[in-house]
Formats: sequence, structure tokens, C-alpha cells
Amino acid sequence: MVTNRFRMLSNAVCIGMLLVLLAGALVTNTGSGRGCGDDWPLCHGKFIPAYTLESLIEYTHRAVSGIVGLLVLALFIVVIRHYRQHREALFYSGTALFFTIVQALLGAAAVMWPQSPPVMALHFGFSVLAFASTMLMVLWAYRMRRPTDEQTSKPVVPRTLFKLSLLAFVYIYIIIYIGAFIRHTKSSGGCLGWPLCNGELIPEISGAAGIVFIHRIAALLFLIGVTALAVYINKQTEHKGLRKSGAWIVGLVVAQVFSGALVTWTIGDDKSFIFTSLLHNLIISVLFGLLADLCIRSWKLSKGGS
Repeated sequence: MVTNRFRMLSNAVCIGMLLVLLAGALVTNTGSGRGCGDDWPLCHGKFIPAYTLESLIEYTHRAVSGIVGLLVLALFIVVIRHYRQHREALFYSGTALFFTIVQALLGAAAVMWPQSPPVMALHFGFSVLAFASTMLMVLWAYRMRRPTDEQTSKPVVPRTLFKLSLLAFVYIYIIIYIGAFIRHTKSSGGCLGWPLCNGELIPEISGAAGIVFIHRIAALLFLIGVTALAVYINKQTEHKGLRKSGAWIVGLVVAQVFSGALVTWTIGDDKSFIFTSLLHNLIISVLFGLLADLCIRSWKLSKGGS
């Protein structure tokens, strides 16, 4: 039996991790990564730094990350004490703690020893993994409140569904990494206009334009792929949860594509660009978490799962 207090803690951790993720994106989009100089965890050698916009954004990100890190640790301890018989709860809370520590260390390293864009892009990648783990924890706690199809009738789905879901999960992580790389190399303006790139259907595949164009093509292929995956789910199983997940994933991918268009259209307007970029990050984070959930559920329900 999962208590209401545990569900509230899981929700708080998930929301907090999302705030950490968005705050990190805000730091990158506003160029505030050096707002506290080379000091960590202090800011310019002070516990409460002198006010500048950059230092405020960077130090707020650190403060929120610290608080959420403690909540993640608390969640892991509660699971160890009260829910250790549930392997899923142990796995989700454990991976949330692991990826939270990794992304915190990467953030600290980026402050003290400036990193290259490829390494900085990993920071966002690990943040998304940490958020996905907390989202999976929330979904698990919610499903434990009442019987689900898995807990009652134990329907069996084709093993192929798990393989396709896993392929989509890995593929979207690559797309996320490319998007983070674009931000850290300040290449967002490489393709002005949407859906065309600098007025061309196929631009010269080099420099910033090439990176952004590859990102767009990868997103288009992903939309086609997840639409086919949703159709496959509807044909192969009557499982309401999986069908609903497939529909949500397709909807979020469509929303992500158009939010990407908004990012392109607001380049040059700094205030609007910050908000459209955060929306883009929000959608992809939730989408990534849902895909992770689809992978796990399809594996558990497949003939090869346990």
C-alpha cells in the first residue's frame, strides 16, 4: 500500500526536478553560466553574492538543485525503509539519485573547469534522465493506488513492441543531445525560418545551419516513427494504458515540432526566445519520460519480460 504522503513526496521530487531542468536551460539561454565565476558551491567567494542578473540566475539554479537533491535523497531513503520489496520503486529512486549526483558533478565541473560544448550537452542529457526517473516514480506510485491491467489480467504484448519502444527511446535521447549541443554552441540561428532553412528546402550541410537542419530532419523522422508505433500498438493490443501512452506520445511529438518552430520564429527577440526555449525543453522532457514508461511497461507485458 502506497501512502498519500509518499505520493506527495514523489510529486514534489518530480516537480522539483523539472524546475532544476528548466532552470539549467534558463542559465544556458541567458548566458549566465559564468554568473558566479569559477567558484562552487559559493558564488564569487560569498554565500550570498552581490546582485547581478547573471549571478542571480546561476545561484538560484544552484539553490533549487541543492534543495531538490535533498528531496531525491529523502525519497530514496523512504523507499529503502518502506518499499524495498518493490523492485520498480528501488530502481526509479536509485536512478533518480544517481543521475542527480552525476548532473550536479557535471555542473560543478563546468563552473570550475570550463568544458567543451559536447561535454556541456551531456549535462542536460543527464538532467533529462534524472527527471524521467522521478516521473516514472510518480507514475508507479499512482498505479499502485488502484489495480491496473498489468496487476489483474496480465495481458501479453508482442516482444517487438518493446524493441520498437526501446529504439524510439534511444533515438529521442540522441535528438535531445543534438538539441542541447545546438544551445551550447549557440547555433540556434543557423536555420532562420521554418519549415524552410534560410529560405531553402535543403541548405548547405555545414556549420550551424547543418547542425540545426540535421536536428529538424531527425525530429521529422521521429514523428513518422512514433506515429507508426502508435498504429502498431493499436493493432497489436487492447491494452488501454499502452494505447493511451501511444496517443500521448504522438501528440507531444507534434507539440514539440511546433514549439521548435516557435523557437525559430522568436530568434532575435530575447524575451520571447527564452520562453519558447523553455517550452521546448518542457515538452521534450515529459515526452522522454513517457517513452521511458512505454519501454518498461511493454517489456513487463511482453513474452520475454518478467
